[in-house]
Amino acid sequence: MGTMRARRLALAIAAPVLAIAFAVLVTSIVLLAAGNNPIDAFSTMPSQLGRPRIQVNTLNNATTYYLSAIAVAIGFKMNLFNIGVDGQYRLAAMLAAAVGGAVALPPVLHVGLIIVVAMFVGALWAGIAGLLKVTRGVSEVISTIMLNFIATGIVAYLLAPGRLAESVAGSNNIGTTPIGPSGQVPGLPIIPGTGNPVFGLIILAVVVGFAYWYVLNRTRFGFDIRATGSSEQAAIASGVNVKKMIMIAMLLSGAVAGLVGMPQLLGSSYSYSLDFPTGLGFTGIAIALLGRNNPIGIAFGALLWSFLDNSSNALEFEGVPKQTVMIMQGVIVLSVVIAYELVRRYRVRMVAAEVGRQLASTPPPPPSPPPAALAAGATS
Repeated sequence: MGTMRARRLALAIAAPVLAIAFAVLVTSIVLLAAGNNPIDAFSTMPSQLGRPRIQVNTLNNATTYYLSAIAVAIGFKMNLFNIGVDGQYRLAAMLAAAVGGAVALPPVLHVGLIIVVAMFVGALWAGIAGLLKVTRGVSEVISTIMLNFIATGIVAYLLAPGRLAESVAGSNNIGTTPIGPSGQVPGLPIIPGTGNPVFGLIILAVVVGFAYWYVLNRTRFGFDIRATGSSEQAAIASGVNVKKMIMIAMLLSGAVAGLVGMPQLLGSSYSYSLDFPTGLGFTGIAIALLGRNNPIGIAFGALLWSFLDNSSNALEFEGVPKQTVMIMQGVIVLSVVIAYELVRRYRVRMVAAEVGRQLASTPPPPPSPPPAALAAGATS
């Protein structure tokens, strides 16, 4: 048993390691074809780890990436593809920023109100796709992609002077009314040597990750989600209301998606403006795949993705195009999908071989006495 567990752990580690190694190989070939030295490029990236600014930016970006990936992973566990996290978090961040800038409350209540509004809007927007799926059978992939475009249009309409936005003094930017100090979350000065602290809502990301793990692995509700994602027919046979589970999963995914913009909104910008970060939802899809929907794996994936993003600027100073990082990220995702599938097939064969060995080593049961002997024994 101990040997089997060791092999499974080794296989779990081997898949991402092989994927990253393959990504480095492919990126090296691309660098050589472009006339760059791969050794110089890859030696430049680790050297950035010692810079406090890179460390802070890596943690801050990883916080938002992590929340986005968890939102996607909730859907993945139900075999649902919530492609609409991008639209859900942007719409939620804008409306939450508008509410936060329009009220004045005690600090805890003010922050709590903004977060609740963001989660409600995200859940509501994702719930539309869930409702279409359970009532009309519309694929959540199609509906969430379409809802992304609709959310973009709503944000563009509302983000205008005279509606929910105003001109930012001294610039051409447009944003919602700034959130007052009572609605801001102070940063954590845990990395000295830089003026930018780590987002205080990194603690919220940790809580969300723990809640995700606990609900899925320690509750009946989480078991129903995993059972439905594995086989809807088996879940129905065990008494699970599949339509209800789909709806709840989409609502939860959207609620977490609404939190994606909160670290940036409450920890840095304090207003939703034209330069608010976009595209975080699609990044979350890649990181959820990289982390295999595991909260620990997603954390490592978010940190790796964030570090690669922040290292791209350093590569430009070495004459290496920053698009090289994008190539590496894309190859990592493709490699992870292939590597995990190969590892899964190898694990199936390994388990089958182990079961065969155990059956072969188990002595056969003693032969049963013939019926005549049983009858004679009963007569005597």
